[in-house]
Amino acid sequence: SWPCWARWHEQDTFLAQDWLLTRLPFPSRFNWSELSPLGLWGRTLGLQTENSQFLLEGMPFRIFGGSLHYFRVPREYWEDRMLKMRACGLNTLTTYVPWNLHEKERGKFDFSKNLDLRAFLSLAAKNGLWVILRPGPYICSEWDLGGLPSWLLQDPEMQLRTTYRGFTEAVDAYFDRLMRVVYKKGGPIIAVQVENEYGSYAKDPNYMTYVKMALLNRGIVELLMTSDNKNGLSFGLVEGALATVNFQKLEPGLLKYLDTVQKDQPKMVMEYWTGWFDNWGGPHYVFDADEMVNTVASILKTGASINLYMFHGGTNFGFMNGALEADEYKSDVTSYDYDAVLTEAGDYTSKFFKLRQLFSMVIGQPLPLPPMIESKASYGAILLHQYISLWDVLPALLQPIKSELPVNMENLQLNESLGQPHGYVLYETVIFGGGHLHSRDHVRDRAQVFVNTMYVGELDYNTVELSIPEGQQGFRQLRLLVENRGRVNYGLALNEQRKGLIGDIFLNKTPLRNFKMYSLEMKPAFMKSLQRVSGWSTVPDYFVGPAFFRGRLWIEQQPQDTFLKLQGWEKGVVFVNGQNLGRYWKIGPQETLYLPGPWLRRGGNEIVIFEERTAGRIIQSVDIPYLGRTQYVD
Repeated sequence: SWPCWARWHEQDTFLAQDWLLTRLPFPSRFNWSELSPLGLWGRTLGLQTENSQFLLEGMPFRIFGGSLHYFRVPREYWEDRMLKMRACGLNTLTTYVPWNLHEKERGKFDFSKNLDLRAFLSLAAKNGLWVILRPGPYICSEWDLGGLPSWLLQDPEMQLRTTYRGFTEAVDAYFDRLMRVVYKKGGPIIAVQVENEYGSYAKDPNYMTYVKMALLNRGIVELLMTSDNKNGLSFGLVEGALATVNFQKLEPGLLKYLDTVQKDQPKMVMEYWTGWFDNWGGPHYVFDADEMVNTVASILKTGASINLYMFHGGTNFGFMNGALEADEYKSDVTSYDYDAVLTEAGDYTSKFFKLRQLFSMVIGQPLPLPPMIESKASYGAILLHQYISLWDVLPALLQPIKSELPVNMENLQLNESLGQPHGYVLYETVIFGGGHLHSRDHVRDRAQVFVNTMYVGELDYNTVELSIPEGQQGFRQLRLLVENRGRVNYGLALNEQRKGLIGDIFLNKTPLRNFKMYSLEMKPAFMKSLQRVSGWSTVPDYFVGPAFFRGRLWIEQQPQDTFLKLQGWEKGVVFVNGQNLGRYWKIGPQETLYLPGPWLRRGGNEIVIFEERTAGRIIQSVDIPYLGRTQYVD
């Protein structure tokens, strides 16, 4: 059989016949091979603007960029994704920086392992990629609270993304540490973005100037940029920063509209959306590859620079997905496949080869050969042979927090009084009869309701009342297992993203009191202790949760990427060797969870599932993802 490079060459030859790509009159071809980060390590001028073009060390330069988020991709695959960017014809990598991962607890910073941003930037330079850094502090990105730490919401007066003192003091401390870690003059960073899409928020006219000065005062000398959609463009400007625009459909005159807010400046599309993200209960969105590449070609024809958002989306591992709240609350799925240029697992799509052909024509020289595809494995059926009920876990592992009133997740006295950022909280109180339970819309985001261990129903944004059955005389335990499904990451409601029970719950119009609250953040230490607790039993033929289930995946050879299919399971979270793969939910669209090969090992691999309701007996390891029924982006 032909080697892989020959098949790719055959694909490129076929694409060269595309009518549009062979006939579009592009500006003069552009060869940036001499403008590499390692070759210009001692540069003095950096990226500048001169009338309608960029200059890098005084030489004409165009940004052909792609978004790749280190925190959504296993570290072992960073270089593979970068090499694929180069093979596609890109010269620049853009990445957000998620504050809520780097400072999970106030004053405790983490830039290690998969959060080693300095190593990520060095790897980009090694592979010939310049970097546009997007440090926020707000990043949006379909990420919990837009990347802002949830402990900010402990302050009842907090005003996020403003010059409110409580917010700016936290940002200053974060930027002090972040810039010391990542910034080095002469490194691969050629531009830094000031905040993100502030024109769509715009609550404080002084805020963008504050963020700009916070960067400059910490030694940033690279070109500053802003990023907004068309409607927010004029509201997100700040003097001294180049305005860029975000879109998917190239409306007539859209790029020329940039001239109305800044004259005689190079044009750049900071986010050209190559696909779209998915919400639970909706379709899997896809964006037509031909329409996408034709729009990119039209953008390049104008002489503009471009960044593909996303080049590679990756995964919202753990509990880090964001949410939208327009007409109704919708949380994002675990996969951030985004129908991007590469799949969630880093495989090529037709978009890759079409873009590779296009950029090759514009650059006017051969591109590096695409790296080999990583093989995927189907390990078959995995039996979850043991379980332990949540009710049995409580006395063994969890100490309750007691309070007369229900306390929201962020204000629980945990993590050195910094609250609980993610996961579940079990609220427990005593009742002496049944009746009408009403949440007054104080559940964030979804509560399963139990009397003792008997399931009664659910409360959420749409269901705010339940009937509690009468029982025998005496007290009973009313339990509400509340899930934080992900904080809203875009829009004007960021200050209202406290989770858990955010106010009183009423039984027969009387507010309930005297709560015990159990934190189920499911941190690594908890999951390790869970494995050692006594009380695990053989799974019966039929069982209703909430409960933890465990099994083992045995691998004889070098582990490979795979996908876990949870048919027959209802809703919960999957852990493999202590790694939180993220949420699953039978309402879809996503049907499989991505399991990276580097997180597996030869021999036994421990799988633990927290299932909220109806459990299956097995899960399937398959070699292709199932992201659900598709719908084209309008």
